[in-house]
Amino acid sequence: MDWAYLFEISLTGLASGGLYALAALAFVMVYKATRVVNIAIGELLMVGAYLFFTFASMFALPLWLAIPAAVLGTGLLGAVIERTMIRPLLGEPPISVFMVTVGLASVLVGLVEMIWTADQRRLIEFMPSNPIVIGEAFLAPKVAWGAVVAGVFIAAVLLLFRFWRGGVALRATASDQAAAYSVGINVPRVFSLSWVVSAMIAAVSGIIVGSIGGISSSMGVFGLSVLVVVIVGGLDSVLGALIGGLLIGLVEALAGSYLGGEYKLLATFIVLVLILMLRPYGLFGTREIERL
Repeated sequence: MDWAYLFEISLTGLASGGLYALAALAFVMVYKATRVVNIAIGELLMVGAYLFFTFASMFALPLWLAIPAAVLGTGLLGAVIERTMIRPLLGEPPISVFMVTVGLASVLVGLVEMIWTADQRRLIEFMPSNPIVIGEAFLAPKVAWGAVVAGVFIAAVLLLFRFWRGGVALRATASDQAAAYSVGINVPRVFSLSWVVSAMIAAVSGIIVGSIGGISSSMGVFGLSVLVVVIVGGLDSVLGALIGGLLIGLVEALAGSYLGGEYKLLATFIVLVLILMLRPYGLFGTREIERL
């Protein structure tokens, strides 16, 4: 066996897994706080990428302004979605809210195609292009730097939610909504906060993913892989999202390299089925998760 090649493929898989982990964190953020399975997370990611394209390429704003503007714009969209579509459904069966997010995904794709057309576009180059070499392994620079950015952002989000007052409120609400109410936490506001933060994280993911492979109205497909990641890791587990992302990224890279690109999806879903057979609530999920 060519161990150097295996090492290189593994590094590439883990780097790609870092991007999955970041997007999965956005998914888990909403589920932990609101118990809503947001199937439109891939489309929110797509909107973030298109907003960045608009600000950076069409309006020619500098990066230090275009990136925050795209992230804040997507966060605002998340707030509007929560307030107008999700909150009125509080107390309704989970399948109703789930179907709303399914419809939301189609609506967002339609809006993107109406505003920006369905043509594939390229984001401006903003990542270093020098090759990354670790030992004898070569990593594509965009994938490597994308993983670094994702890792830094994940660490920042985790620290923010550990020490920031809003983060503490969100964790308290996720643990026990009744107890959160009893200590004076504004739970509906926490719901909004979770959607805003989730959308902002998705926007960062979209900008990174779009800078690697370009943007199009089909970017939401990335969300399906993210859904696999969170199911494998556990819908309500931040640690599961991180580990699941790295695991699925590694499996995809190994399957694509040794079996062929057409087997990546097959290998991913085999892993998903095996893990669900052994642990129906995911690697790190809690047993009381409600099934749809």
